[in-house]
Amino acid sequence: MRDLTKGPLPGHIVAMAVPIAVGMLVQTAYYMVDLYFVSRLGGAALAGVSAGGNIMFMVMGLTQTLSVGTIALVSHAVGREDQKEANLVFNQAAALAGFLGLSTLFAGIFGLGDRYLEAVCGDEETIASGSSYLFWFIPAMAMQFAIVAMNAALQGTGIVKPGMIVQMVTVLVNIILTPILVAGWGTGRPLGVAGAALGSAIAAFAGIVMMGLYFYRLERYVAFDFRAWLPRFDILRRLLGIGLPAGGEFVLLFTYMAVIYGVISDFGTSAQAGFGAGARVMTAVFLPAMAVAFAAPAIIGQNFGAKLASRVRGTFRTIAMMNVGIMLSVTVFCQLRPDLLVSPFSSDAEVLRVASEFMRIVSLNFVANGLSFTCSATFQGMGNTWPSLLSTSTRLVTFVGPALWLSGRPDFELEQVWYLSIFSVGTQAVVSLCLVAWQFRRRLDF
Repeated sequence: MRDLTKGPLPGHIVAMAVPIAVGMLVQTAYYMVDLYFVSRLGGAALAGVSAGGNIMFMVMGLTQTLSVGTIALVSHAVGREDQKEANLVFNQAAALAGFLGLSTLFAGIFGLGDRYLEAVCGDEETIASGSSYLFWFIPAMAMQFAIVAMNAALQGTGIVKPGMIVQMVTVLVNIILTPILVAGWGTGRPLGVAGAALGSAIAAFAGIVMMGLYFYRLERYVAFDFRAWLPRFDILRRLLGIGLPAGGEFVLLFTYMAVIYGVISDFGTSAQAGFGAGARVMTAVFLPAMAVAFAAPAIIGQNFGAKLASRVRGTFRTIAMMNVGIMLSVTVFCQLRPDLLVSPFSSDAEVLRVASEFMRIVSLNFVANGLSFTCSATFQGMGNTWPSLLSTSTRLVTFVGPALWLSGRPDFELEQVWYLSIFSVGTQAVVSLCLVAWQFRRRLDF
């Protein structure tokens, strides 16, 4: 257990953020390798995998529910020096992880992913590629719940290195398996897009084994106690009360992305493939700022539990300034040479044109995204994520209606969607900052 209620805040932020960032940078390498090999299978394969991968936002909504609720309750218990409560929360989260993982697996078995693909994809070849990818991708996502529950409990106690190491190993396994399974290197049996998802499933299983061994052999502050797996509805109600709004943000993002895929489908497979490539690259360049933001919930949570208002405010200010600096640097690069980020992932001139233009335009909202990440993490640390869900809702409201209206006009152009995205993300950032100020006034008067 690491006490985050004492000592300099910048030191705690860096100590928490660096391992998270290292894990995320390795994860970025996997995204790039995966995207590289899938893009070599053609535009339909890239579009299908990108559309199918969007289901990740729906699953991430559930994992985020589990993670945010667990980190908040465990960190608050640590701040109060209540180890028994922290251990009970962890075991309730572990039991909930098993239920959510099985539910995700059953959803895949009953073909919910295929119905989604049929709704948003423009042609049969794209749908077939996405369906082949989801066959193994959904089991991979189902196994993530166990990893998330264990990692969230550790983060709540201020420990991030074991999660980073496990993430690095699983990503390296994935990177090694991708060319073998997708392209058939050394086997002569290429599996195409299914191979990319199968690699993720194998890596996720390896992650569960490694995290389980860590808890069994090394972890002492929180530990598995199967007697504590019987439902404790008071704990689950608190965990879900904090986690569900945060998970709802990812459901809204899933809807946001699905609307984009739908409204640009008339521009053809190249447009969907270009957007898919650009969106994946954008997610990758966000990772440093996200790593800094992800350090906030545990730090703010322990200080909130210990009723140290000045340290809660100080953590928010420091992380906000760090994320503004990170995002400004990325924005400048994307304005000057967005083509350098997307050119390795397609040889199709139209796909590259769409992806480069997407990156150039939407980079104007990167600073706003960084501030939104910081605000969302702050709400999580204080154990009230409803304001974060509200701010994300404003993004959806200001985007979906206008996007559908624009798509019905005869002069509709692809770039209009990207500019509308800038407006909606900027609106979200302004609302988030106002809500943080309101929550500070309301909840830090101990």
